[in-house]
Amino acid sequence: MRREKIIIFSVLFSALFHLTARAQVGEYRTDMALGVNGGYVMSTVGFTPNVPQSQFGGMTGGITLRYTCEKYFKSICAVVAEVNYVQTGWKEKILDINDSPVYYYDDATPLHYERRMNYIQVPILARMGWGRERKGLQGFLQLGPQFGMFLSESTKTNIVAGYGTTVQRASNIVAQDSMAVENKFDYGIAVGVGVEWSIPRAGHLLLEGRYYYGLGNIYGNSKSDYFGKSNFGQIVIKMSYLFDVIRTKNNKIK
Repeated sequence: MRREKIIIFSVLFSALFHLTARAQVGEYRTDMALGVNGGYVMSTVGFTPNVPQSQFGGMTGGITLRYTCEKYFKSICAVVAEVNYVQTGWKEKILDINDSPVYYYDDATPLHYERRMNYIQVPILARMGWGRERKGLQGFLQLGPQFGMFLSESTKTNIVAGYGTTVQRASNIVAQDSMAVENKFDYGIAVGVGVEWSIPRAGHLLLEGRYYYGLGNIYGNSKSDYFGKSNFGQIVIKMSYLFDVIRTKNNKIK
């Protein structure tokens, strides 16, 4: 598995470097844009053995840097880098065998558990766009590696160890509830699609949907560890605003 991860990352980095090195083949560009981004993140953790979950919701925000290097036929080629603060984690579905909520004997509130983890994430994405560059609409596709550094975590739950419930839980996988994050460094693959609206002298407004698949694990995954896998899956909806710092002098660019 480790070898497969190395191969995937090598291919992604090769694609990024090839995109940058090829800048003189098509119509030359030296455009630099800088700005901010923000949005909403829906997260789960892929545990093995499985832990039933619903989406954990959190916020994300940060800065974006984009370098556009060329227009190759009709494709606008660029490299995008971000530095983001992200709230991620997991939220458990605590149900019985009939898919009904589980309660304590003397409490009308169903059992709940969620873990929030705060990260700094750095995606580095190759971007292909189609449409207008400086005035109008452009669609785009982004793909590349993403790295994350764990900052902190917190838990929200009403579970009390040893306290009786009305029925037995369908899942008896509970080790994760008392385990702190072990691996502080996270990495994986991000892919996004979106639209960009460019307004002359005002900047660029972007709306994007992105998916992140973690190749790392938050817990150890050796034969002696409890979980064989514990990687992130994240759906991100975000908006970005970019303004031009450097623009290619070419009146034919539209």
